[in-house]
Amino acid sequence: MIEIYNLQKSYDNTKILKNIDLTILDGEIYGLVGRSGAGKSTLLRCMNGLEQYDSGSLKINGFEIKDHSAQEIRQFRKNIGMIFQHFSLMERKTVYQNIALPMECWNYPKKEIDKRVKELLKIVDLEDKINERPRSLSGGQKQRVAIARALSLNPKILLCDEATSALDPKTTQSILLLLKKINETLGIAVVLVTHQMSVVRQVCNKMCILENGEITAKGAVGEIFMKRPQSLKNLLGDDEEEVLPLNGTNIKITYTEASVNERVLSDMAQKLGIGFSLVWAKTEKYRDMVLGWVIINVDEANVPVVGEYLTGLRARWEVLNNESQ
Repeated sequence: MIEIYNLQKSYDNTKILKNIDLTILDGEIYGLVGRSGAGKSTLLRCMNGLEQYDSGSLKINGFEIKDHSAQEIRQFRKNIGMIFQHFSLMERKTVYQNIALPMECWNYPKKEIDKRVKELLKIVDLEDKINERPRSLSGGQKQRVAIARALSLNPKILLCDEATSALDPKTTQSILLLLKKINETLGIAVVLVTHQMSVVRQVCNKMCILENGEITAKGAVGEIFMKRPQSLKNLLGDDEEEVLPLNGTNIKITYTEASVNERVLSDMAQKLGIGFSLVWAKTEKYRDMVLGWVIINVDEANVPVVGEYLTGLRARWEVLNNESQ
């Protein structure tokens, strides 16, 4: 478990991380999301001890990073795997040698190294590339080698710094499925730094949004996308409110498969006997759940009865530009 409380970090009197409070549980896939310069990578580097923080607390399984020597932190890092955007493979070494390198540095027995490398090659589906060198591999294959290398010391946590940013969409999806498989089968917590919202939607259980070194939203992925805080709108560039009808009242309905069926609008029209206009609609998948958004325009006089009906369905709704219901 990662426990962060009131973490502060500065460079040259410029605050990079401010009052960071965050808990990441064992077995979670957690997304650290934000624009470039928001502090995501700095926070990740504080987690593995590559960056020192000025004050506050950062504990990983009870190990407070700032209270230990460089040698103790080096030993501690065996519990943390790290994946980078540009793979960081050694071009002169084979796939086997790249994966084996961390174990060689820690003087593991050759038989143990051989067994572990071959296990990992099977996990990342690269058994046929064992003697290849990085220059002959695709970007996705290189990242698979990097993932296998990060797992070589049996870490409890896997940190990913923009691990899919250099990959095409199809390859990105395959890498995300691999990370999800590793998380589920090996029970390793995964922390993903990304600015790609598709990455968060596909694999993350929870997420936080960083803006200017501060956490502006955090929680379950589906919950944050349902609530649509301003920091998320800033990332997504939401602009639907700018093209809404000026007459009548615009109501935004947010729902999941579990909370309301797909015939909510037609059923509402029939049961309430009122008319409305469909302004905008969208459906997206988040891991194993589906979220939907619909904006309708109704006469102002019908807002109370529509609101009562939607509340009865356990659907989230709000009058746009007014306080959420």
